[in-house]
Amino acid sequence: MSAPISLPDDAAADAADQAHGVQRKVAVAACFGTFLEWYDFLTFASLATYFSTLFFPPEDPVTALLASLGTFGVGMVVRPLGAALFGSLGDRYGRRAVFLATIVLMGLSTFCVGLLPTYAQIGLAAPLLLLVLRMLQGLSVGGEIGGAAVYLTEHAPAQNRGAYTSVLQLMGPLGMLASTLQIVALQAFLSDAEFREWGWRVPFLISIGLLAISIKSRLNLHESPVFRQLRAQNAIAKAPLRECFRDRHTLGRMGLLFFCISSGGSLLFFSSQVYTTVFLKNVIKLDAQTASGLVMVATIVLFPLTILCGWLSDRIGRRPVLLAGLVLGALAVLPVFHGLLAYGNPALERFNREVPVVLSGQECRYDPFGGSRNDCERYQELFARLGVLHQRTEGGLAVRVGGQVIEGYQPEAVKLALAAAGRPEQADPATVDRPMLVALLLVLVVALACITGPQTATLAELFPARTRYSAVALPHNLAAGWIGGLSPFMVTWLSVRSGDALGGLWYPAGLLLLATVVGLLFLPEVRNRPLAD
Repeated sequence: MSAPISLPDDAAADAADQAHGVQRKVAVAACFGTFLEWYDFLTFASLATYFSTLFFPPEDPVTALLASLGTFGVGMVVRPLGAALFGSLGDRYGRRAVFLATIVLMGLSTFCVGLLPTYAQIGLAAPLLLLVLRMLQGLSVGGEIGGAAVYLTEHAPAQNRGAYTSVLQLMGPLGMLASTLQIVALQAFLSDAEFREWGWRVPFLISIGLLAISIKSRLNLHESPVFRQLRAQNAIAKAPLRECFRDRHTLGRMGLLFFCISSGGSLLFFSSQVYTTVFLKNVIKLDAQTASGLVMVATIVLFPLTILCGWLSDRIGRRPVLLAGLVLGALAVLPVFHGLLAYGNPALERFNREVPVVLSGQECRYDPFGGSRNDCERYQELFARLGVLHQRTEGGLAVRVGGQVIEGYQPEAVKLALAAAGRPEQADPATVDRPMLVALLLVLVVALACITGPQTATLAELFPARTRYSAVALPHNLAAGWIGGLSPFMVTWLSVRSGDALGGLWYPAGLLLLATVVGLLFLPEVRNRPLAD
């Protein structure tokens, strides 16, 4: 009797190898494109403090910084429009064509930022053109982020979705790391004047090469197997968004995604990866290279932690890992930033604790958008620019620094009094506790990894196949744009209004607490849910 023919086993092995090959190709193409999206998007965030002087009127640095952060936020605000447009197209016509459109739009708009003339060259047209390009970036990211999560998850092996799809979440910090490394290198090799004159353009201009590579990789993609099945069954949604809003179950899950998972992840991402750089530079007064280097170290550690948390969610479930991140984030945001001040600039923390600064006056209602209208508001503007923690009282115009009182409007005398009382203008490098700063940043990184690790798989597992792209993209981008994207702006604005550089951090802390409560009450376990349903 002849031996059994081994062709079926060989065929199965070939099929498995082919499936793994397709999965790798999909992962590389989806991740590289998302890397480019975030590299482009976050380069702007990293350069916000420079853009405040390059593209906005230089007379009021506080207002210019807020305008720069606000322009970054506008790109986030329009993300839901891109999600609604491209999400609907992705559910109706497939994922592949949408991927190509979003990456081309992002790459070209970012390249054009590198060509923009500055405020000194063309005046108010400069911030207007910058705003238009930021809006185009926001539209493309709105279509990319949710769609990449859906596409990658629909190709993932069912038992390892968390670990397999977690690599997509690394593209945000990896894009930021690449952007930060470039900026740090440019700042090291160029003088400050050279960097402000032309060096800032380099990260934007080289994105055209990354765009070409990304387009090539995405042209080799095949359509999602889940979408091909929908097409074969003639089950494609004709009006995906309308179906989402009419189905109460889907609508409820979209609300959960908005208030809990996406909001929490966005707040932690912007608190730990974006605003920390601004805080270290503008509040703690670290030099730019030190601040960027510290955040870069924390970002590197985020990579393995994200994959670990994705793997862990495959073992114990998505719900416990996500909730752990939300709880840790809600409890840690305020203490971490207080600690950053204490260990990054001990002299400034001691000054804030021991030397009261009190501003008394009438009509002290400084609004960064309205400018200063009287001497009291000009004092508020000065304190906001210097980052001076102060209290306000009614009375005649005066500033008390410790035991010294300066009557009337004498800004130079106030600066001298602050210096005489021990307030440092910059952090002393000898007193900066770098290991403690990294340790504090890692607390937020751990919380972020608990969200980002299982997030990609969870987004797709929450929704039915025929409306999945739209149901994921819209609430996810609403949360990222309206809550996470505006958090650096809101934190800065609230800090200015309260007279306390740390006061604005109640914004992310409060919203993270809300996300935690929503998650505890409503977040279901969706691990390994069939995606073809």
